[in-house]
Amino acid sequence: MADSPTEETLLLVDPDHDFLDWATKHLSARNLRILRCDNAQNAAKVVEKTAVDVVIAAIALEPFDGLELLTQIRQISPHTLVVLTAGFPTTGQVIEATQRGAHDVLRKEALPFELRPVVESALQTLEDRRSAEEPVAELPTVDGRVKIIGVSRALQDVFKMVGRVARSDAPVLISGESGTGKELVAKAIHEYSPRRTKELITINCGAIPENLLESELFGHEKGSFTGAIAKREGRFEQADGGTLFLDEIGDMPLSIQVKLLRVLQDGSFSRVGSNETLKTDVRVVAATHKDLVAEVAAGRFREDLYYRLNVVELRIPPLRERREDIPLLAEFFLQKITRKNGMARIRLTAEAVAALQLHNWPGNVRELENTIARACALSSSSILLPADIPLAAAPSAMRNTVAESMDRLLNAAPTGTNLIDWVSREMAGRVLERANGDLKEASIELGVTASELRQLLARES
Repeated sequence: MADSPTEETLLLVDPDHDFLDWATKHLSARNLRILRCDNAQNAAKVVEKTAVDVVIAAIALEPFDGLELLTQIRQISPHTLVVLTAGFPTTGQVIEATQRGAHDVLRKEALPFELRPVVESALQTLEDRRSAEEPVAELPTVDGRVKIIGVSRALQDVFKMVGRVARSDAPVLISGESGTGKELVAKAIHEYSPRRTKELITINCGAIPENLLESELFGHEKGSFTGAIAKREGRFEQADGGTLFLDEIGDMPLSIQVKLLRVLQDGSFSRVGSNETLKTDVRVVAATHKDLVAEVAAGRFREDLYYRLNVVELRIPPLRERREDIPLLAEFFLQKITRKNGMARIRLTAEAVAALQLHNWPGNVRELENTIARACALSSSSILLPADIPLAAAPSAMRNTVAESMDRLLNAAPTGTNLIDWVSREMAGRVLERANGDLKEASIELGVTASELRQLLARES
């Protein structure tokens, strides 16, 4: 533990006496006094009467839970650092605990590896804080509604970051591959922020043609362009006091980027066709699956806008980096799909779960959900075996399948046609059909912008 000449005091709070015995032995160290309680009410009394430096408390406590205990401890003794533990802490518990001021939230199964380092970190934080005489800020509680499935450390770190950044108005840039859940994280930031009583408005920058995107964002005056038959408020006006989520910001045209920069700088903008300067109070959260540093280097994204947006960066890990979340996600999607379609309960065998965890999931959570949906649709029993799950083929088999498909496609091409244009148009049309006409989803699957997809579909043979 921390090498300090003065004794530090640690309070363990858990209804499980076996855990209290283990933790006491595990954390025992010179200059560390360890106290124990098996309920929240007694723990609050101990903190009230004794100078406690660090509290390790379970979330599942009686007669009130660990989150309420955290709040009471912060009121009684603001300097005390609190670490909460749970078997499977939920999204809301991790975010809310962070916002209420928890030093950390740990899964119980990880405690043999993480408890000692976290306690050492907490004691060091206290020592540094005392040296600098840092004030301790109080964070209010909120009632969040977003549910993000996952227990992996990587995802728990995302939840904690959401809890930290939600209170401020700083722009947030969410990065991550397609299908990782960037929009869900943006919703969580809004719903755990003081702006949650106002609107969260989402706009996909790659799904709207360049000539309409400016109007969509900033509004327009009547007659300002062909088709502008009435004055229209833009998204920045509609989101005033709330949050604007700019999805796929990497696809925003340069001509619009400079106008967005102005709003981020001073909150001012003008409608298309107007000289009047308007003001808005909007918190901007942006997301992209592109490498914006590379886009800046290539001249496709403004460097000054990148730094304005990237005040806080939040990276969402791909599914292959958090495979321990796959069983929970698969079970969640199974229940969601069977409930929605009025189907009998379907369950995954252990072998099927193992097969899911071995897959690389290039399409991330979205691909997993679609895979489970297909498996449910094709299932002939209430149990899913590995053979019932339509995972991608092995690379060699895939290459053979692709070659055969390409041969059939080329044989079907009209005589004298431009093969590249024709194949591109046919592929784009098929992907759009598979996406049920969703231009955004189809463009992501094809790896092009929505405007490029429109151009593909409009090509003549």
